[in-house]
Amino acid sequence: SMAEGAGAGPRLAELLATGRRLWEEVETGAEPSSGAPAVQDKVRQGLDALQRAAVMVAQLDLFSENEELEEIASADLKYLLLPALLGAMTLKQVDLSRRLEHLESARAHFWRFLKLCRSYGLGSFHLPPASPSGEEDAGSPSPGAPAAAQPSLVAMASSRQAKIERYKQKKELENRLASMRTFVESGQADEDQIREFYILQIQKWINTGLEEIESIDQEMVILRSRGTAKQSSAPPHGTSRQVRAPLKPFILTRDAAQAKVFGAGYPGLPTMTVDDWYEQRRRQGVVSGQSAPQRTPGIADEELQKQQQEKKEEEDDEEALQKARSWDDWKDTHPRGYGNRQNVG
Repeated sequence: SMAEGAGAGPRLAELLATGRRLWEEVETGAEPSSGAPAVQDKVRQGLDALQRAAVMVAQLDLFSENEELEEIASADLKYLLLPALLGAMTLKQVDLSRRLEHLESARAHFWRFLKLCRSYGLGSFHLPPASPSGEEDAGSPSPGAPAAAQPSLVAMASSRQAKIERYKQKKELENRLASMRTFVESGQADEDQIREFYILQIQKWINTGLEEIESIDQEMVILRSRGTAKQSSAPPHGTSRQVRAPLKPFILTRDAAQAKVFGAGYPGLPTMTVDDWYEQRRRQGVVSGQSAPQRTPGIADEELQKQQQEKKEEEDDEEALQKARSWDDWKDTHPRGYGNRQNVG
């Protein structure tokens, strides 16, 4: 399929490079506020470039959940980072009225990135739950919650230790990446070194993804509890804003053809065209201004799909575990830095 997209190679590389450069400028920018119009312009441009690159990756079918890391061409490894960069860039948006939506979307991107990394045996880590933790049972405190909510000192100490370990690893990774970067970018590196460089980058983003999902989940809990507090203390008449059904993350596409492409690339995220979206919001009574969202038919179908999806994920987990084990075995037989012939002797 590479042949028919002869222009896709350089174009794709360009889109990723643009998205990445904009991400770095936003992340390390001199602007005091991320809300500054200039910064938000970069965020918009960056998201646009990264999303277009993601469509191409889906069209070219670069990655699949059942292939080995060795099967990915070294030059293609960098595209594994797309969902992670999309997640990071999504979080840089500052529109507070849409914060929950942005958090959900960013989380879905990071989760997809981590799932892909795990299926390729990159890094050993626990894959967080697919949807924000505790969302289902947030409403009803379990019996004896206060006592259970006191985390044991041992657990706290060990999680603190884990955080310190992660931080050390991250610093070490960043140092190794910094020392390799100029070498790789100047075109002096051989294929093994290029490969190692990209894999180190992916591992660094795995750490970032895990941290971000953790903090997204915490922020969502706070936002949701604020939301329920707001609803219970209803504002005086006339100022009440209509309560909307929360938006599940999905990818909005211009037309059915695009919807097909996005759907192919992101099995976890439903797609819908602008017309479908408008129709759905109208049915829920949001667009037409009816006061309460109508319960849409098809909820039972959704539940069924969800159960099937969960069953599939359990099967995937088993496979991922096997992969993780064989990756560990590989690490046992190959010393650290294997294939890194940069500093011989």
